[in-house]
Amino acid sequence: MQDIRSHKLAVWAVTPKGAALADTLAKKLPESDLFLSETLGSCPAGARQFSRLSDVVPDVFGAYRGHVFIMAAGIVVRVMAPLIRHKTIDPAVVVMDELGRHAVSLLSGHIGGANRLADRVAAAVGAEAVITTATDLNGLPAIDVLARKKHLVIENPDAVKFVNAAFLKGRPVGCYDPFDMICAHIPGVRAAGSVREFIRFFSKPDADASDRMAGVFIDDICTGLPPDILVLRPRSLAAGIGCNRNTPMEEIEALLVQTLHRFQLSSAGLSCIASIDLKSDEAGLVRLARKHDLPFVTYAREDLGSVQSIQNPSDIVEKHVGVKSVCEAAAILSAQNGTLIVPKQSTRNVTVAIARKRSIS
Repeated sequence: MQDIRSHKLAVWAVTPKGAALADTLAKKLPESDLFLSETLGSCPAGARQFSRLSDVVPDVFGAYRGHVFIMAAGIVVRVMAPLIRHKTIDPAVVVMDELGRHAVSLLSGHIGGANRLADRVAAAVGAEAVITTATDLNGLPAIDVLARKKHLVIENPDAVKFVNAAFLKGRPVGCYDPFDMICAHIPGVRAAGSVREFIRFFSKPDADASDRMAGVFIDDICTGLPPDILVLRPRSLAAGIGCNRNTPMEEIEALLVQTLHRFQLSSAGLSCIASIDLKSDEAGLVRLARKHDLPFVTYAREDLGSVQSIQNPSDIVEKHVGVKSVCEAAAILSAQNGTLIVPKQSTRNVTVAIARKRSIS
């Protein structure tokens, strides 16, 4: 199964009426690819034909951000069931009847965007969107949707249900949100002013877990929390890295991981990897960024040299590359002139520093 998600949609049909509706829909959604059964004979230009739905869907399921199946829901469920992995990574799936009366959000309604896709598909062909997620039906926010809008990484998605259940029951939700990202959007929130205060909300040893307040923790630090507290990670950290030429990716990664662990920082909080432009083609750094799906940004010596808040200037580094700091200066710059929270950490071939952004939009 492919696992490289594009921004495109796939529209599927297996009957003549379904194919006509699929063609109309694909024209109104220009980012769509059209998939039609070869039993239909001739098909519109650009459409892809298939012999068996169960043979082709597994090959492309993960390659699209959304799928619209114009056919019976039972067919779709049977084909799709073996492909479902988790709501945080599954694409959106919408099912339509061939007369175009209903567009049903079937899979990944919130995070995957199937609810939004159902609304969009329905509007395109004059259908009725069918949404079954409880928070939407009750006009309440869904914490996973809020997290997605703010580009927060959901560290423990199984805890989403506790927060959404609290919304539905009208119960208060404890929240630690030092970046002020979503607290204002949570009904009945009890905001914690410090990590200690937040932890006290949920560390009462006599508290029955079933009666305990739901909680959301939004920060890049790692701290002890019950597993049912939802942890959301802002992309608030930048890793500046320097290394000797041809240093293996595994060696660079080892120091980065050790540094994050030592300073109790979450790797999910990383927004980028940064270095000097002399390293723009450094294979180990390029591979590291690609492995962790992070941007790799580089800076000219003049830019690095302009940073005044470095803590560990190096005469040796200046002699070889023309600046007194690579990792610390690159971290600070890529954190939007943020705060250096982890000064240079070194091994024989690698240096790592971590900076935190002052604010996150």
